Amino acid sequence: MRAVDAIMECLKAEGVDVVFGYPGGANLPTYDAFYDAGIHHVLVRHEAGAGHAAEGYAKATGKVGVAFGTSGPGATNLVTPIMDAMMDSVPVVFFTGQVRTELLGTDGFQEADTIGITMPAVKHSFLITDPRELPRTIHEAFHIAGTGRPGPVVIDLPMDLSKADIPYEPVTDVHLPGYQPRTTGNAKQIRQAARALAASRRPVFYTGGGVISAGAHEELRELVRYGGFPITSTLMGLGAYPAPDPQWLGMLGMHGTRTANYSIDEADLVVVIGARFDDRVTGKLSEFAPRAKFVHIDVDPAEVSKNIPAHIPLVGDAKLVLPKLLEEYRALDADKARLDAWWQRIRTWQERHPLRYEPAEGTEIKPQSVVEAIYTVTGGEAIISSDVGQHQMWGAQYYHYPEPRRWINSGGLGTMGFGLPAAIGAQMGVPDRLNVVITGDGSIQMNIQELATIRQEGLPIKVVILNNGYLGMVRQWQELFWQERYSSVDMNTFGGEEAFPDFVKLADAYGIRGVRLTDSTSLEDDLRAAFEAEGPAFIDVRVTRDEKVYPMIAPGEPARNMVG
Repeated sequence: MRAVDAIMECLKAEGVDVVFGYPGGANLPTYDAFYDAGIHHVLVRHEAGAGHAAEGYAKATGKVGVAFGTSGPGATNLVTPIMDAMMDSVPVVFFTGQVRTELLGTDGFQEADTIGITMPAVKHSFLITDPRELPRTIHEAFHIAGTGRPGPVVIDLPMDLSKADIPYEPVTDVHLPGYQPRTTGNAKQIRQAARALAASRRPVFYTGGGVISAGAHEELRELVRYGGFPITSTLMGLGAYPAPDPQWLGMLGMHGTRTANYSIDEADLVVVIGARFDDRVTGKLSEFAPRAKFVHIDVDPAEVSKNIPAHIPLVGDAKLVLPKLLEEYRALDADKARLDAWWQRIRTWQERHPLRYEPAEGTEIKPQSVVEAIYTVTGGEAIISSDVGQHQMWGAQYYHYPEPRRWINSGGLGTMGFGLPAAIGAQMGVPDRLNVVITGDGSIQMNIQELATIRQEGLPIKVVILNNGYLGMVRQWQELFWQERYSSVDMNTFGGEEAFPDFVKLADAYGIRGVRLTDSTSLEDDLRAAFEAEGPAFIDVRVTRDEKVYPMIAPGEPARNMVG
């Protein structure tokens, strides 16, 4: 069969039911194969939309996402989602078209060195030089993307090779001697970690997105609840432990709760699971948890002791390691009363420093109240896809995620324009759950063209724009750290108070119902009506223009010096 028809057979064998992409000259043979393949192809309006949609699909389902782009600009438009997937450990296989083999290196039309360009941004990449290699390469790509620490894999396929006839036989096994992730954890180190927990008086569990990637949330919950341990999470780990639970301290880091950050600062033992000590979490690295010893559990050995040395390093898959750690801890029969004084101190912080914001005046809408209303209206059961900025932090602070894979955002790379296409992928992957985008008037315009994809696919996604007329987070930093020198952050430069573009009219141009909300007294009812209406909705909420995200750790400061 043709190599491109073999691609379709391999995708089916991997259980792929939906892909995202954009056709062009170099990948026309692949798109010809889609015609008869029976695989749902979602036509996005920009390759970045394809990549982020594949990420959203992977984040919401736990499966490997798939995105297609052509050569040249088609491939370079995928670089941002590829890097985004790398930073957040998202399993996505990217198929890029390439010019014919005889044109490689000649600067042919729409030629780009895709492998060279993406090399620093992938877990692995393949340039196909023999079409007979393609079936095994595809299965290897899926295996690499979805195992160990997940990540993006690129397959670059020259056009002439994609049309070649090859003998196709199904690949039923993948064996890569050079790729053998360590998953089980070292028994001696697990026992050491259990003893450290039993001896600790002020322990804190600090968890990240790796817990969700591993599907280890139930194992985490069992261990934390049995031990009565306080637990916090990074932005990427929200939902692994249920936010409404009394042992939950809230998110930690730059815009985390004071309780979470103060607890880490005074802890004598920090158990880190599937997290990487990102600078947005630690603040001043040299003063992060200065009184604590660290147990660091991660499937990627490169992360363990990378930023902060681990006293007990533990390389392994959290889903396999945590039950063993619980078993060893149970055997020690540690006295839970030893944590009473620690919990008393934590409860004092919670009482003194709850998340709060100044109430609105009159009918003005505070952005935090919008997120609270979304939580109330959805009962915490929606999948929330976020863009990047102030609204992202409010979405993390004020929507209390009860389960994993309900919070989909760009953490490591911080990609504006991520939220809308990611929601498309999440909706395709989990069609029976309400999908809501929380975005800003800056971020939404980065990939707003994907409203056409929503309309064409008939997706009932609800987009909520916290519209303050500013690039809000940049403005906040300019106010706090740049002497209020507001440079290129006002989105309303035509003057006056009227925001532009008119998002309601814009939604109408895409055939989507647009709504503008300006009254706080009817906010919850208005959101409920928009969410319960059939089909997609584009909701422009005019919020307080100069509201800031608090609390906050100033850059370069230790976590104990939070402001706001």
